[in-house]
Amino acid sequence: MKMLWMAAALAATIAPAAAEAGRVTVDLNGLRAGGTLYVQLQTRAQFMGADRSGGKIVPVAAAGSLSVDLGEVAPGDYAISVWHDDNDNHRFDMDAQGGGPLDGWAIANGAEAGAGPPDFDRAKISVAQAPLRLPMTVHYGR
Repeated sequence: MKMLWMAAALAATIAPAAAEAGRVTVDLNGLRAGGTLYVQLQTRAQFMGADRSGGKIVPVAAAGSLSVDLGEVAPGDYAISVWHDDNDNHRFDMDAQGGGPLDGWAIANGAEAGAGPPDFDRAKISVAQAPLRLPMTVHYGR
């Protein structure tokens, strides 16, 4: 019996502890009224693709600020990106002459307009077991 207890104790010390999630909230500012907001949380492998680890689709009723709760997220590195389809045409509008975005957008860590294409390492956030509030400003091209 003593050997069984010791084996169980040893297994408990070398087995990885279950990762606890942390709540992630995105605090957006600079929003225009109307349209639909798409907030997505992606791993490096998912970045800028159709797959995501989490996210929300939210109607934007008023201009200004909005908090989006992404819920409990497993610890790890993620990028958060935001698209505001302010005219609700279901496509990311680009300027025909300059190729820049016309719809609202934001990338985590304050990536500013004109800084080039989105990059996972610049947009990366690390989620731990503690709650995370991330302020982001939405940029518009028109």
